[in-house]
Amino acid sequence: MKIAFQMDPIQSVDIDADSTFRLAEEAQARGHELFYYGPDQLAYQEGRITARGHDMTVQRVAGAPAVLGEEREIDLSERDVVWLRQDPPFDMHYITSTHLLDRLGPGTLVVNDPFWVRNFPEKLLVLDFPDLTPPTTIARDLETIRAFKHRHGDIILKPLYGNGGAGVFRLDENDRNLGALYELFTGFSREPLIVQKFLPEVRNGDKRVILVDGEPVGAINRVPAAGETRSNMHVGGRPEPTGLTDRDREICARIGPLLRERGQVFVGIDVIGDYLTEINVTSPTGIQELERFDGINVAARIWDAVEARLR
Repeated sequence: MKIAFQMDPIQSVDIDADSTFRLAEEAQARGHELFYYGPDQLAYQEGRITARGHDMTVQRVAGAPAVLGEEREIDLSERDVVWLRQDPPFDMHYITSTHLLDRLGPGTLVVNDPFWVRNFPEKLLVLDFPDLTPPTTIARDLETIRAFKHRHGDIILKPLYGNGGAGVFRLDENDRNLGALYELFTGFSREPLIVQKFLPEVRNGDKRVILVDGEPVGAINRVPAAGETRSNMHVGGRPEPTGLTDRDREICARIGPLLRERGQVFVGIDVIGDYLTEINVTSPTGIQELERFDGINVAARIWDAVEARLR
């Protein structure tokens, strides 16, 4: 097959952690032809969706993860699969790329389905499952946020469309910084904020469960660094092996059919204690850590699901 990856700069990826690199490596092992381009090189040209990029061969060499051919322009409708894999921020640039990829015909499979990536932001899709999530409010109005804090005392405040643990604050019962943080966030962004009741179980880790076509294949536990509330690996969280609990499987059974129906082939959900906190569809991670811990080829399972959809 002919595969295109829309992703962040390939030469800067960590070959031992990056999930997109692992997906490309597995595709190459299966004999598929790889093409790489960045989201800035995606275009609509008089009825065609095009990309300027490079034919690519990936290699497990630190500092040189790919050998690239000369830059050239391709018509993405001639690709069998296009992977939407650039990292957030989930801003208008990101949203526009989903609109453009949405215009590709049925002969090209875009993974994950861009229409539903656009309509399933990580922190909003969970609102469809209020019984699975901690108490949550999304608001830009300070008094609404203050009332939530008054009800729950110890809260987490974060940007609605943030990622990687950036801008995540814990405000406990004695904290007096809510007003200042509100001014900070609203001073540079028009987006609402999301607040959730703090879950003390996060001290034991924030579990990332990987789902392939709606089915859980395994999980890793991300443990916060000493003195940290955030467990994201971008900010020093430590991955550890873990298994799936009955509650994890219950959560997956509830959300899995919706993800499968809406073309979300590779999804990572976040579970703290018994609660679902995020459903990551834009550019989920965790493949390589799970493969090392559990000894299963997660990338192969993802490609099996992609190839089955093409059939």
